[in-house]
Amino acid sequence: MTEMFRDKVDVSLTVNGEPVEARVPAGQHMIDFLRLELGLTGAHASCEHGVCGACTIRVDDDAVRGCLMLAAQADGTEVWTIEGLTDTNAIRDLQEAFVVRNALQCGFCTPGMLVAAEELLSKGGTPSRAEIREHLSGNYCRCTGYEAIIDAVESVAQGRAGKGKA
Repeated sequence: MTEMFRDKVDVSLTVNGEPVEARVPAGQHMIDFLRLELGLTGAHASCEHGVCGACTIRVDDDAVRGCLMLAAQADGTEVWTIEGLTDTNAIRDLQEAFVVRNALQCGFCTPGMLVAAEELLSKGGTPSRAEIREHLSGNYCRCTGYEAIIDAVESVAQGRAGKGKA
């Protein structure tokens, strides 16, 4: 066992609205902490280089790559995963739009896409298709070709702004 996993660090954070206290290996990534220690498996560990976006979570209202952040860095933060955003209905309209617009196929990228899209939409306003595309450019999808995803996010943005139906 390497040194970085022998040293443990105490963390206290809020995950999906619930307080969590844990003693974590100093080198454990946030995605592994969420998946292995808390059983929150919605965000996926995939490329482990921060490139694909499958591990996207919200930390203090910012979308971050769970594979690049250490669990120890989350001490004192508020973390939201796809499970928490789903349970609170914060992304219900996005989820419905993804289904209606056929913006998912295998579903592997979907949790990260939804978390990233919600971060964009939570800023308010109605982003353009170019802004949506740019914001989601760090989230890879191998199945849909992206247009349906952009369509879904655009329809929700318009719906939230009262300019149309999601």
